[in-house]
Amino acid sequence: MTTRKFQIYKGDNKNGELVNFETEVKEGMVVLDVIHKIQAEQSNDLAIRWNCKAGKCGSCSVEINGKPKLSCMTRMNEYRKDETIIITPMKTFPVIKDLVTDVSWNYNQNKRIKPVKLAPEYKTEKGYVMYQKDIDRVQEFRKCIECYLCQDVCHVLRDHDKKDKFVGPRFMIRVASLEMHPLDINDRIPELKKEFGSGMCNITKCCTDVCPENINITDNGIIPLKERVVDRFYDPLTILRRKIFGKKKKKFPPFTSNGGNSWKKIPIKS
Repeated sequence: MTTRKFQIYKGDNKNGELVNFETEVKEGMVVLDVIHKIQAEQSNDLAIRWNCKAGKCGSCSVEINGKPKLSCMTRMNEYRKDETIIITPMKTFPVIKDLVTDVSWNYNQNKRIKPVKLAPEYKTEKGYVMYQKDIDRVQEFRKCIECYLCQDVCHVLRDHDKKDKFVGPRFMIRVASLEMHPLDINDRIPELKKEFGSGMCNITKCCTDVCPENINITDNGIIPLKERVVDRFYDPLTILRRKIFGKKKKKFPPFTSNGGNSWKKIPIKS
């Protein structure tokens, strides 16, 4: 057991300061344990949002020494014993109290995205059928626990405060999970360009670096979406083809049930 030094932000969105604390830290403790210990023994009014303490609810997001992290998944042995650990709220969002921020802006962005709309003509007596590789691709994005660490570290939102022009990496992968769904027929590409600000991201991959679920946000989500926007609005050959032949319809997995446990191919509708 050793005594460690901490500086924790206390205040609201208008007034606040870093307050010094010292407390004993046991082996195996995480930062959230320390915050709870200080809360119980030295500062009963210290506010921190948390829930599962297992890295799955995304509630306890803070900045530790300037880096966005889940406090419940950050072990104290990651830092030197003589190092003062600075714990602050997420910079990108307004502070409600101490380490608790108002992340409601994110929920409003989610409401703007068209929900999934499945093609009814491809529903069989056993339901919808997809290739496993398509399922796996979408499932990666659905691992998101909405901790909003990626939103916090995104320089477009964090440094330039362009919340009116860019929805952020979390909702770019939300769109990706829908656009890459093989049975979805909604078109969100125009919104990506005009409303969601796909062009604002310059692929620094900082969002991927802080993701606790190890989602490859940039390479598997944002870049493919940016490519679709470029194909639709900036590729001269694609624009010419669409003018001549019309909009290309989305293709669906060519399978239907034959009444047993196997599946047979059916022709794709053009």
